[in-house]
Amino acid sequence: MDFENLQIVSIDDNENNLLLIEAICEEMNLRVKSFSDPLEALMYVLQNHVDLIVIDYMMPNLDGIEFIKEFRRKNDKVPIVMVTAAGDDETIHKDAFKAGVNDFLSKPVNSVLFKARVTNLLISYQNRLLIEDRAKLLEEEVKKATEKLIKREHETLNILGKAAEYKDPETASHVARVAHYSKLIAQEYGLDEKEQELMFYASPFHDLGKVGIEDKILLKPAKLDEAEFERMKEHAQIGYDILKDSQSEFLQAGAIIALTHHEKFNGTGYPQGLKAEDIHIYGRIVAVVDVFDALTSHRPYKEAWSFEKAINLLKEESGKHFDPKIVELFIKNIDKIKEIHDSFQE
Repeated sequence: MDFENLQIVSIDDNENNLLLIEAICEEMNLRVKSFSDPLEALMYVLQNHVDLIVIDYMMPNLDGIEFIKEFRRKNDKVPIVMVTAAGDDETIHKDAFKAGVNDFLSKPVNSVLFKARVTNLLISYQNRLLIEDRAKLLEEEVKKATEKLIKREHETLNILGKAAEYKDPETASHVARVAHYSKLIAQEYGLDEKEQELMFYASPFHDLGKVGIEDKILLKPAKLDEAEFERMKEHAQIGYDILKDSQSEFLQAGAIIALTHHEKFNGTGYPQGLKAEDIHIYGRIVAVVDVFDALTSHRPYKEAWSFEKAINLLKEESGKHFDPKIVELFIKNIDKIKEIHDSFQE
């Protein structure tokens, strides 16, 4: 085992003992830094890298056990050997072990015993560091692999979203704005970063179920009759059924949004007629942002509403169609909403 680059610190108030330790360490090709003042030594080991400490028990100002206690508050890895006088009370050894010492040597220090015990301690120390480095390396590799998987899942979600757009007359810009609006309101509502991310990637699937609606209804330029509208309403359940069995958290969230974004706060929505907080928060958020963006967007059958007109409708429908708290947060952040709106034009 190569110990050439390891740093040993030796602490003893007896100069002869320090010289002996230095001589033995030199035979082992170990670099050693000696201290006769334990307080000076403590300052050094707390501020510098060391690989092993050899310390006398009985010293003025700060004995070996108190030294170890102070050092262990910052470092529980570096091995420590305590040198004690022959015949010292066993209580000292117990206290030293409790403080964090790894091994003992008796005075006068025997060169053979010193080499054997220090070698074993340093080998164990280096192996421990190697295992920790490998664990950190593995953790980093797992992190990178996980990031790649998440990136691929996001790409897949974007592709699926684009595929749904080809069936739906709504534009890609509408889907992008809904995603950004949803994340913003989720953040303002107090949802954590994970749920904000779920909202961002899942909200574009709110109308996925329209892939199951006939073109003659979906693309009809005129107002739907009652039967056609009842058929159109089925897109919420269809979207849910498509997504519900996925193991992806994003698609599970998409299923919730698809099913609940047409529910109304007063219980008059569809498909289940849920009321107030019985409607999932994801659905309550998307209900507001989807309607607002539809109103403020140009369509072949209508002109875009002004922000003021659309906000007035949100206020009128607060507590009826929409969750009042979400309407309040939406209006409070209208400047940010406008920035998003202007960033994704038709």
